[in-house]
Amino acid sequence: MGLEEEIAEIEQEIQDTPYNKSTEQHIGRLKSKLADLKETLAKRQSSSGGGPGYAVEKTGDATVALVGFPSVGKSTLLNALTNADSETGAYEFTTLDVNPGMLQYRGANIQLLDVPGLIEGAAGGRGGGQEVLSVVRTADLIVFVLSVFEIDQYERLHEELYKNGIRVDQEPPRVSVRKKAKDGISITASVDLNLDEETIASILREHGYTNADITIGEQVDLDRLIDGIRDNRVYTPSIVSVNKADLIDADYLETVNEDLRSHDIDPDEAVFISAEKEKGLDSLTETIWEELGLIRIYMDKPGRGVDYEEPLMLFKGDTVEDACEKLGGEFDERFRFARVSGPSAKHDEQQVGRDHELADEDELRILTS
Repeated sequence: MGLEEEIAEIEQEIQDTPYNKSTEQHIGRLKSKLADLKETLAKRQSSSGGGPGYAVEKTGDATVALVGFPSVGKSTLLNALTNADSETGAYEFTTLDVNPGMLQYRGANIQLLDVPGLIEGAAGGRGGGQEVLSVVRTADLIVFVLSVFEIDQYERLHEELYKNGIRVDQEPPRVSVRKKAKDGISITASVDLNLDEETIASILREHGYTNADITIGEQVDLDRLIDGIRDNRVYTPSIVSVNKADLIDADYLETVNEDLRSHDIDPDEAVFISAEKEKGLDSLTETIWEELGLIRIYMDKPGRGVDYEEPLMLFKGDTVEDACEKLGGEFDERFRFARVSGPSAKHDEQQVGRDHELADEDELRILTS
């Protein structure tokens, strides 16, 4: 039996097995084995070559993946937002390779990736899906591009990403596992867990742990527990853009809004655009900026003053140490202290250390030994 057949067989068994306390351990072991088989299949497919591949070098200050089914307008959108020249056409699979473009906004260079249209079964390798999904895994933000007439595509896209270990709009589970030499499996939890300890232990053993300490800091189901144990999932924020909005009549808008709500998408948070007519793109660009959480740091350069033209781009929550690491060289190796003026400072020219958290439009001067 091949890997694909074994995966399909386990998925069918999970689907056919009613979930209750008596079957919990069995389903947990099946899901653990399924995750292992899918990872093995993905590695085999990525190493087997076959075709030009989709390796794209990450450049710029952040990377955004445009994700959607074929012919929803991703290439047109990329061309409208950047200086890219992605071939477009009104037929499926126009985009055969990943097409990068650079969106320049507020001093940031934001790399946009127009990935080939996902199809159902992409996580299983259909249509080069594994290669496509591997590119999406590297993104800092996912932009779902939906046709205004096919909102239901969102659920299918979400499922394909989930099957490939991409957790959209989720935080990593508060689960940590530490191997030890003896004494079996010890479970520590800060909440009253719904999963019983034998189920947790059996899932750990399925993943090769016979002696380990596991700490669980939140209520988890089987899937979240497995995610925490495997520790190879990616957790990526997303936004939803609804394309071809210029083609709908006003009386159809409420139907679209109802479709969005049925998929837990707030219509007020979705960005309605027309890539072809270049409408709504300013709102989309601003939303991308906000969701990425980029901040601009104006460097005070000795003898030249503050550089407001080319800011250092960091992310919300980053510190002076992150700035030093990005600048590299003597700034990181010979750092003494820094002086900060701006939103994060208590006063102008505040002297701070590496752990000082920076804010958008701070002015930063780093002093070295």
